Amino acid sequence: MAAAADTFVRARGRTLTAFRPDAEYQWKGPFYFIQGADPQFGLMKSWAHGDTENGDDEWGEEIKLAEQAVQAINKLNPKPKFFVLCGDLVHGMPGTRWKKSQEQDLKDVLKNTDQDIPLVFVSGNHDIGNTPTRETIDDYCKNWGDDYFSFWVGGVFFLVLNSQLYFDSSKCPELRQAQDAWLDEQLAAAANQKCKHIIVFQHIPLFLNKPDEDNDYFNLDKSVRQEIMEKFHKAGITAVFSGHYHRNAGGSYKGLEMVVSSAIGCQLGQDTHGLRVVVVTEEKVVHRYYSLTELGSHGIEKELLDMLAKQ
Repeated sequence: MAAAADTFVRARGRTLTAFRPDAEYQWKGPFYFIQGADPQFGLMKSWAHGDTENGDDEWGEEIKLAEQAVQAINKLNPKPKFFVLCGDLVHGMPGTRWKKSQEQDLKDVLKNTDQDIPLVFVSGNHDIGNTPTRETIDDYCKNWGDDYFSFWVGGVFFLVLNSQLYFDSSKCPELRQAQDAWLDEQLAAAANQKCKHIIVFQHIPLFLNKPDEDNDYFNLDKSVRQEIMEKFHKAGITAVFSGHYHRNAGGSYKGLEMVVSSAIGCQLGQDTHGLRVVVVTEEKVVHRYYSLTELGSHGIEKELLDMLAKQ
């Protein structure tokens, strides 16, 4: 029996433990998954008080929202293939006072997710630090699983990346190099497998609206952005899903779709606390953002359910 602390270590050896690759290489028909981002326990109070560094000593509102998200997902029929959280699981930065308590409270909520719906965790800047170190990444991996990994579901190849290594790897350049080398190997292997789609999850968006937009706190630097976009385009990646912005946004680069989802937790714009439903068919990837209330009350709309029914 695994220790309770290990329950949330969902990716080991650079692969998600919930799916056996050899059983998932083949296309089996349309399916869907749920994407969430930024539950970020502690941000709502600190943002309201204008103290984002020290004001995160309460997160009762975020607990309620995360519970609402889990309840909405558990009611869905058919069930999603998995639930991915695209980073900033909690607000506390590595080493700060409330981080461990925030993480434990999030785990207490997430353990109520239907056991048949695997959880997929993506590291965000608040999880490993704006300038991560080997130590902060190791701590994250002990808590949540590998910071980057791949997995297959029904003939579709998924890549989870540590976008903080693209943002600032100055304290761990060797880890950035390792992820780059691993990614090249993964993309080469995917090409050989003739997958239906390649989909990427990362916390920081490549861009918010336009591929050539100016550098911003909420996107990746232009120099690294162009390199990654071109690599993804050449590899035939269908879409990149991210969070970080606490608003919905997105655009495209040569057919590569950049999807930026707003937060489960604190909103910084006009969007509602919500989740994104992503339907994967043989030809395309279709998605829609739902408020937590809407998804919990009405479920997935008929148009998307009809896509799932087509075999």
